[in-house]
Amino acid sequence: MNFTTTEITALVGSYLWPLFRIASMVMVAPVSGAESVPSPVRIVAAIALTAALVPLLPTAPAVDPFSWEALLITIQEVLIGIAIGFSFQLIFAAIIMGAQIIAMQMGLGFATMVDPQNGADVPVLAQLYLMLTTLLFLAVDGHLLMFDMIFNSFQVMPIGGAGLDRDAFYALATWGGTLYQLGLWLALPTLAAVLLVNIAFGVMARAAPQLNIFSVGFPMTIIFGFFFAIYTLPVVKSQFEVILQSVIALIERILGG
Repeated sequence: MNFTTTEITALVGSYLWPLFRIASMVMVAPVSGAESVPSPVRIVAAIALTAALVPLLPTAPAVDPFSWEALLITIQEVLIGIAIGFSFQLIFAAIIMGAQIIAMQMGLGFATMVDPQNGADVPVLAQLYLMLTTLLFLAVDGHLLMFDMIFNSFQVMPIGGAGLDRDAFYALATWGGTLYQLGLWLALPTLAAVLLVNIAFGVMARAAPQLNIFSVGFPMTIIFGFFFAIYTLPVVKSQFEVILQSVIALIERILGG
């Protein structure tokens, strides 16, 4: 069998360019992008997903892998994959933000442990919400939705096309305000309850000045905070679905359709 240089270039490009986009998404996406997941596992998952999707993708342009044009296509594919994976990470970031707000208000800001998803120190309460969010993400087939998004991105933004424009990066940057908004929305019921507890202790301190409010109020605030946080956990599912739909709309806006 004889292969020409053009045929070999086309064959390599048909797998190489999709691999860059898919691997970039896998490296930063939720669950697969966690620091606890070894890099070889991510690489194998990216290669397997690429091999499964390539037969269904549009024909990639025949570009010399060692040319400047190939370098630009590589950068473009990496940026698209990172944008999609990072957008799904915002779901977890919004919920962790809400949990951090709750923990700070109830006095658990000093109790921190390492977040296995991002490798950073977060309040212990945020770990509960992180585990719950991970289970919800897998339960609603969020990982399959993520794969569907990366597949559709090849239809909307084919390899060698225009790629991400200025509006896409602006939409991704401005969603930071929505992240804080959704995090506060998640924490609002528990914040209101903790605020009422603090007001009650303030009234007690005025009525009985001899009462050491710090020795009594601090542990009671933590206890009531835990109670209201656990009581409002069932509502997190519906809030998670709203955040998920918001992120899907963000990705569609980034991809331009």
